[in-house]
This record gives sequence, structure tokens and C-alpha cells, in this order.
Amino acid sequence: MPEREKLLELKGVGAHYGPIKVLHDIDMVIHPGEMVCLLGGNASGKSTTLKTILGIVRVSEGEMTFRGERADTLTTAQRIERGMAVVPENRRIFPKMTVRENLEMGAYLRHDRHAIAEDLDYVFELFPRLAERLEQKGGTMSGGEQQMLAMGRALMSRPKLILMDEPSMGLAPLFVERIFEIIKQVNERGISVFVVEQNANVALSIADRGYVLQTGEVVLSGPARELLANEAMKKAYLGEV
Repeated sequence: MPEREKLLELKGVGAHYGPIKVLHDIDMVIHPGEMVCLLGGNASGKSTTLKTILGIVRVSEGEMTFRGERADTLTTAQRIERGMAVVPENRRIFPKMTVRENLEMGAYLRHDRHAIAEDLDYVFELFPRLAERLEQKGGTMSGGEQQMLAMGRALMSRPKLILMDEPSMGLAPLFVERIFEIIKQVNERGISVFVVEQNANVALSIADRGYVLQTGEVVLSGPARELLANEAMKKAYLGEV
């Protein structure tokens, strides 16, 4: 049976903050069209892993490939040019820019005007509220609306892989449900999604596979359904005893 194509692969990846080693021998794979979640408690290394994939934190050991190319030597900008997009923790939209300008920033590396217009229509289909508020400043919107805008901005780059850092953070439960429904819709369109999330239940409910981090090491991995049924997982992360 031929080996399945890999969109992103981390092999034995380590990372440091100064002299302190924060990631240890991380092995991780995302296949084209997959949704993979990375779970763990506070200070487990989840956000550091995402920053390492993006190039904000440097790989100090091992290697990373993206779309068949060695990627750990690329700058963050080069990784984004090759098809990564990020929805950062706490949204990080441009607060003084309008909704329209924020979305345009997502497409700043593109020159295919017709396709950009198509993607804008798709973003408005997913998030009708953004279409209603095109001239509103991003900083005046609610947390949920800013999360929509951050997702829309990422989609405007027409990415191969969207990296999402704690998309449920600070949102009301009903809104969390809606955001994850939309993440699933985006993934069903063929865009690979990597979700870093503390809310294990909601992330595993829509993911294909998951990895669990503890103090910078992968301690569990497997299909989402298996992780949901795993006793150690239930006790540690799913609020069950």
C-alpha cells in the first residue's frame, strides 16, 4: 500500500527558549484535507508547537517539511507564501482597520483579482455579519465577531493549511459551537486545519486525529474517536473521573 501524502511533517523536532528546552522530540503529521487537533493543559507546549511550525520559534533539533519541501529553514513569510495561514490566539485583528481592510490584508500576497473576489464572497457566505459591517473598525467588534474576522482574513490567503491557536478562548459556549461548525465546513472544502485547543471535547468532536502534549512531549496520539474513548484522556482532559 503506497504511503499517504504528507502536507506537514515534524520529525524529532525540539525547540528552546534561550537555554531552556521546551519541545522534546516531536513527531507529527498532517495529511492533505485532514483536521488535526493538538491538545494539552496550560504550559504543555501547544502554542510553542504552533509558533515553531510558523517559524516564530526556531527548530533547534530535528526537521520539518511542508508540501514536500524542507521548511524549518524558511522564514515565517516564506512559510505563509507557500500556503500556511494563522488564526492567532486572541484573534489579533488590526483594530484600527475596517473589516474590509482586515480581509484585504489576508490577500496581500495575491494578485489574482477574480479569485480574490470569489474568496471574499465565500467569506461572506460563511460569515454574513462581516458583509454587513465592512466599514466598521475591527477593534469595535465583539470577541466572536473578531474571531470570524480573523478566520476570514486567514481564508483570504487561499491557504493549504490553517493553523488555529485556541479558537474557543474567551467565547460564549454557543459561539464556540458555531465557530467549530464553521471550522468543519472550511475543512470539508479541502483545506487542512491544525487546531491548538484546550477544549478537548469540542476539538475531538470534529477532528480526524489528535495529539496530546504534556511538558513539551507528545504523550498520546491517534484517531479522534479513539482519544475520546481513552480512559487516561477522559480523566486528564475531558472532565470525567
